[in-house]
Amino acid sequence: MGSKVSVIVPVYRTGQWLERCVKSITEQTWRDLEVILVDDGSPDECPGLCDEWAKRDGRVRVLHKENGGLMAAWMDGVRMSSGEYLCFVDSDDWIDLCMVEGLLERTSACGREIICGNYIQEEQNRSFPVIQALPPGVYEGEALREQVFGRLLGQERRPVTLSRCMKLFSRELIVENMHYCDPSIVMGEDVNITLPAILSAQRVVILEDACWYHYLYLNNSMAHRYNETLYDNIVRLWKLTGKVLEEKGAPGREEQADRELLLLLFLVIKNEVRGGRKGWRKRLYGICTGEPAKSVLQRTTLSLEAKENRLLYLAMRHPNGAILTGLKLLFGIYDLRKR
Repeated sequence: MGSKVSVIVPVYRTGQWLERCVKSITEQTWRDLEVILVDDGSPDECPGLCDEWAKRDGRVRVLHKENGGLMAAWMDGVRMSSGEYLCFVDSDDWIDLCMVEGLLERTSACGREIICGNYIQEEQNRSFPVIQALPPGVYEGEALREQVFGRLLGQERRPVTLSRCMKLFSRELIVENMHYCDPSIVMGEDVNITLPAILSAQRVVILEDACWYHYLYLNNSMAHRYNETLYDNIVRLWKLTGKVLEEKGAPGREEQADRELLLLLFLVIKNEVRGGRKGWRKRLYGICTGEPAKSVLQRTTLSLEAKENRLLYLAMRHPNGAILTGLKLLFGIYDLRKR
């Protein structure tokens, strides 16, 4: 198990949380660490805080760069790193002191593996565990192909989260798949690397419990505001995932890609319904009756459990004014109750 681990932390406008994040990494029980702090041109106190950490701990290295976005930041961190295993932590999150060692304990000599932990979602007034849907265990060979590769996309609940965080990657799996990464994709961008990395793995381990990663859920983050570019982003992401599934020879790749597009379009519907920007009904009608949604809806059927998703699916198949207006009213009531 004596392996060096590089922990890569993209940093941008997270000054109030950075101390907690980096402290949780440098105090890990596993000491053979390299901590890469990538200052993505942050306009606040973060660059100075990163440099202070480099002075305090010789294992901390800092890269200052022009702002290029989250994906470009962690990619530069990978290029700068030297560990046999790679771990990613976002700079407003933090990890339990046992996480790196706990993940390393489940590694093998195969050299192409991913160890998957779980996480705690930290909200303002509550926190709760989020567990991988795939049962804990070691997946190799036929079990890996059928139970993991054949179900990665197009599920209401992914069997394995496609976040790059709360996991330990063999370095080779990240480096050889970075050519798939498209920095113009800014929603769901982790799929760019985690999907091809998993499909290239020979061994995937799902840990039981292991809620060692703490994800800070911020309601005012980009993911929770109206995004006028969301639809274009999702189409680019869908095309990329289709390419990855095809080139990696994933089982059921066409069906996986089609179902994934429909699930991603649920986000577009919610974005427009909640955003309420002028012309939202017309935009949704055009999206749901145009390509690629029209063809995918004709050849693909979703079986859904969540009531919200069933309503969104209904609106997607029948995007008339009455259904869309009713959906907007229901989401408005739900959001008011949640406040």
